[in-house]
Amino acid sequence: MDSTPQREPRDLMRQLMADQLDRRGFIRRALALGFSASAVAGFLAACGGTPTATTTTSSSSSSAAAATSSSSSTSAAASSSAAGAASSSSTTKAATSSAASSAASSSAATSSAASSSAAASASPTGGGGGGLGAKTDKQLGAGGGLGPGPTKRGGGGPVKLLWWQAPTIANPHQAQGTKDFDLSRITYEPLASFGPDDKLVPFLAAEIPSVDNGGVAKDGKSATWKLKSGVKWSDGQPFTAKDVVFTWKYTTDKDTAAVTQGVYKGIANVEAPDDTTVKITFSEVTPGWYSVFVGTNGMILPEHVFKDQMGTNTKNSPANLKPVGTGPYRLTDFKPGDTATFEINPNWRDANGPFFDSVEMKGGGDATSAARAVLQTGDYNVAWNLQIEPAIINQMQQSGGKGKLELTPNWGIERIAVNFSDPNKEVNGQRSEKNTPHPFQSDPKVREAYTYLCDRKTIAETLYGPAGQPTSNMLTNPKPLASPNTKWSFDIDKAKQILDDAGYKLNGQYRAKGGVQLKVLFQTSTNTVRQKHQQIVKDAFEKAGIQMELKSIDAGVYFSSDAGNPDTLSHFYADLEMYTNSNDSPDPWNYFESWTTDEIAQKENSWNLSNPNRWSNKEYDDTVKAAKTELDSAKRTQQFIHLNDLLVNDVAVIPQVDRLGPQAFSKEINGANVTAWDLTTWNIANWVK
Repeated sequence: MDSTPQREPRDLMRQLMADQLDRRGFIRRALALGFSASAVAGFLAACGGTPTATTTTSSSSSSAAAATSSSSSTSAAASSSAAGAASSSSTTKAATSSAASSAASSSAATSSAASSSAAASASPTGGGGGGLGAKTDKQLGAGGGLGPGPTKRGGGGPVKLLWWQAPTIANPHQAQGTKDFDLSRITYEPLASFGPDDKLVPFLAAEIPSVDNGGVAKDGKSATWKLKSGVKWSDGQPFTAKDVVFTWKYTTDKDTAAVTQGVYKGIANVEAPDDTTVKITFSEVTPGWYSVFVGTNGMILPEHVFKDQMGTNTKNSPANLKPVGTGPYRLTDFKPGDTATFEINPNWRDANGPFFDSVEMKGGGDATSAARAVLQTGDYNVAWNLQIEPAIINQMQQSGGKGKLELTPNWGIERIAVNFSDPNKEVNGQRSEKNTPHPFQSDPKVREAYTYLCDRKTIAETLYGPAGQPTSNMLTNPKPLASPNTKWSFDIDKAKQILDDAGYKLNGQYRAKGGVQLKVLFQTSTNTVRQKHQQIVKDAFEKAGIQMELKSIDAGVYFSSDAGNPDTLSHFYADLEMYTNSNDSPDPWNYFESWTTDEIAQKENSWNLSNPNRWSNKEYDDTVKAAKTELDSAKRTQQFIHLNDLLVNDVAVIPQVDRLGPQAFSKEINGANVTAWDLTTWNIANWVK
């Protein structure tokens, strides 16, 4: 895969720290890549010392982050922290990450067309606030996506995909897991997406809106997209701007309960002045205009198929299993939880593509078998989300020789979510009801103790290797937005002291207070790595006097949208649960919005919203609201850092590992152009052998 801005600083740091590159050579190469002098200093500082691994649980660091007024101070704080602390092998990775954040922040500030002065005229610059929203300058495929793409249609035989978490639905706006989005992305397309360079790549859009071409209003309240003409749905019907308008109506319809509704609810109106023009008017100033109809959450639905299948009808829509899309392939056979087969869309707009005659997507099994099928036997061409112990996957690569491993940046944060409601008390037909406080996790001291009982270093090194780093942040990408304020520590004695001081005394082997025993149910999906992760955490909890029961749930159930199944992630009928998801846009507003009070998953919304923790924090909600309309990029950066710190310091979630998503590709597959901001299948129209 081509080098990306996220990988360049990390690769240079690894070479420097492994003595593969001297400091003089490092400085020369870093400057040649465009990093500023302050960024280079941040890197070198990290090599001289590392931050101490202690957890900050007070609100002071959050307040400090909110008060900081410029991105340069964030960079300085990271560099200072790296330079001033004692060196230890347990925190080398944290230092590398901190320095990379500092360097990327400085580099982005140098290269971005936007600056905080843009706010003086209340006008997004460079296509959007913070310099985001600019079009990529990389070569495009004839049908969209990154090129060059194929030179003839068909002839490539089948391309075979193996997703060990099996897709269950082919409607991206009703999906519950990445697996479902990946399946949908083969058929459906957004107007545009973000490529590996963090810049917009057009798909259904003819051009990317900007202030210069009149597409982005200077007041930040509207954006106008020009669409490609002559595009057809796979059933031969014309694609028009009215389909974009319909998709907005579909996603925001309360009874439809789209999983993407949060992305679109800030829109006041979407209009179609003509068949190839879409005007989006926002309810208020919106620097992140490029977050709607873009990327994973932006796939456009056909009005003529779904117009009578909105609201309560949508769950039973035939199109959920047999979609009609504008993408390069159309779905011909789908057995949810098992297999999906695609053929070339006869109405695909590129006469010279796609290259492969068919797509075969197999679901189920386990990550280890999926990796073996690509890396060793060559039975499949692509395997997804290979959450496998590093020793095993390394052996497969060495002995097989059939495939290559791609470490996708921004795969997500493996985290432990804390339930703020009582999972054992039933109210109106549901447990974990938002108005029933958890009997002991409502106590911030208990949650603070939890943070010291997660051995992130051991977990990352033994279970993830190069595919994961220990982290105390919920946002690590884009690098300039990663908080320098949070830290982590593994300290069982510290946890014991916190619980003792809070009145949770040992009563035999386990602790209790007021007759309430500290006993937790910790659940996650069935996966060898996750079960070992659970066990490491359990061992520490038990040593601290907290009884822990482990539960693993089949991934097809855990990540499903089945409102009648109590074992789904969003029901959260446990005390703690673990999973990964990622910020899917360089603008993380929607990512942070998912923990707001309005997003609490409950029975009345079919457990279809994004806050299963039932955490509610007014300061957090107010900051999310403020960040939505802030055009000053420096202030907005600090708002995002503050949001991260509120989540971490109030222990709504306990970040564990910053994952680089390991995926296996056959050595013969070219053109994937994996990006941090979209799905594995985002560029499938341009895959070739």
